[in-house]
Amino acid sequence: VPVTLIPYGIEAEYDDKFDREYFKLPTDKFLFLSMYDSNSTIQRKNPIGALKAFKKAFSPNDETAALVIKINNPKDEDILLINDEMSGYKNIYIIKETMSKTEVNSLIRDCDVFVSLHRAEGFGLVIAEAMLVGTPVIATNWSANVDFMNDKNSCPVKYELKEIGEDCFLYKAYQKWAEPDIDDAAEYMKKLLSDKEYYNSLKENAEEFIKSEFSVEKSAEAIKKRISEIVG
Repeated sequence: VPVTLIPYGIEAEYDDKFDREYFKLPTDKFLFLSMYDSNSTIQRKNPIGALKAFKKAFSPNDETAALVIKINNPKDEDILLINDEMSGYKNIYIIKETMSKTEVNSLIRDCDVFVSLHRAEGFGLVIAEAMLVGTPVIATNWSANVDFMNDKNSCPVKYELKEIGEDCFLYKAYQKWAEPDIDDAAEYMKKLLSDKEYYNSLKENAEEFIKSEFSVEKSAEAIKKRISEIVG
């Protein structure tokens, strides 16, 4: 049976009224954003990896950069892990409020860089949405996000495939997922902050690529073409 790839049709509506002040974020810092849903498991989405990379790249009292972690459906044990990891850092912000999709897209656009040091992904929709709204991405170079990420439109982070080691929700101990290279991610963070030409190049290339290759129109055309092939 033939398999036909239908590209995801990506849209990301935002509203400029949801600015940094609305989210109570500093307006004078270079903001990195990592976000996840606790129901998708903290181990797989790995916001702790983003925290570690930020700490490696910047000091606790750095005045130029800050990290924002947006958590959906926060669990007490996750908050404890994150609070422990961010201890001593004044430039890390946690957002736990439930938001509309437009607010979330606006938050992504308000920040300077989106960071996903995931160990495994499905499609990586939020990564693609960040690219579409013009927010450069640092993300693990593993899973379906490699279909739309490359070193010209994003920062693909090196990784090693490792056994999970112990059962984790749906994932079994003998299975493997990616362990992102924290040092590599930290270097990307520093480069994006310091190299404006590099930053702008990724921003422009990312937005152009997602608009051209993952538009709703292109997805609809692929569906229409396949239906035509089937029915004759």
